Amino acid sequence: MTEYNNNFDRELGWDDEITQDSVGFVQLAPGDYQFTVTNMERARHTPNPQSPGKLPACNKAVVTIQIETSEGIAQLTHNLFLHTTTEGMLSAFFGAIGQKKHGEPLKMNWNTVIGAKGVARINKRKGTGDYADREYDNIKSMIYADEVDWTKVLNKDVAQPQQMTHQQSAQPTYQGQQAQGTNFAPQQQPATQSYQQGQMQTPQQPQGGWGGF
Repeated sequence: MTEYNNNFDRELGWDDEITQDSVGFVQLAPGDYQFTVTNMERARHTPNPQSPGKLPACNKAVVTIQIETSEGIAQLTHNLFLHTTTEGMLSAFFGAIGQKKHGEPLKMNWNTVIGAKGVARINKRKGTGDYADREYDNIKSMIYADEVDWTKVLNKDVAQPQQMTHQQSAQPTYQGQQAQGTNFAPQQQPATQSYQQGQMQTPQQPQGGWGGF
């Protein structure tokens, strides 16, 4: 029981014992990847006075997605600006996680995005300034759920075995209840929890202006 309780995330005391080693970040090859939304923060976009750009001050959602591969886990940050000029990007995000369909209006519900899954197209972007010699994973676009070509999703075989195992483990229990003549409805599967413990977020160049695209 003690070991089970210790698996929960918690605040550490100054004199606590630590054992978890740091896990290196994963660089992704360009392509399509299934992701899970692990965090969403409400923030505000404020233009740089020296270089204001075209986007005026507006609200923005800072979305963190996690991509699981056979080599490890990568985390990327995606800025979604709540402005009419970037409405297409908002639609693509909600379309990717299955909450919006083409041509249909949607009232954005940010309280439901954490834990949602979708597919994004990842490419590389060059750093600027002091980071000009580096390349960073970049979310090029989100793919509507009904437009995903699963034969091209590079990590499709990583998440699926876990889903199958979870479904199969629940099935014998229900069958056993039927064999005993108990009239129980199938139990609802618990939502898959995001795996965050011990992972390091992929370092990204400090973003400003439009950032995150």
